[in-house]
Amino acid sequence: MEVKEIIIEKFYEEHLKPSVIAKELGVNPSYVTKIIKKDSRYIEEKEYRAHIGKENHKIAKREWIRNKRQNDYNKQLDEYVKMQHNQASKELSYSNEISDLSFVKWNRDMFRYDKNSSDLVLKRGFKFAFDVPKRVSNIVNASSVKSKRIYVSNVL
Repeated sequence: MEVKEIIIEKFYEEHLKPSVIAKELGVNPSYVTKIIKKDSRYIEEKEYRAHIGKENHKIAKREWIRNKRQNDYNKQLDEYVKMQHNQASKELSYSNEISDLSFVKWNRDMFRYDKNSSDLVLKRGFKFAFDVPKRVSNIVNASSVKSKRIYVSNVL
């Protein structure tokens, strides 16, 4: 097979770029371009490659936008987690002791809501230290403890 035929086959059948063809065959890229421009299929191939390029650009743009949105979301999430961490550090570092209510906020799964007394009561089966509150009184809305908004009744 002649070099010209190989160039035409690789360009039109395999859709390789002229620079890649030139490297494979060890010829000058301008020679490859000169050969392919003389073929009658050149205009069609050029339009086809332009169309493919536009489609690839659309796909790449969609992917870039999706990645950017994900990165923005991750940054917001990181900032939110940092804010929560800083808030928790502040709450827990006021003194050596934390209030019963703060302890319940941080360990909500250890407590159950007693509807009769409106108290949060330590669940059975937990091993705990002596200073863990067994009961936190006058909680009006126990589900709010999970979201860190606690309503404590002033009536004692």
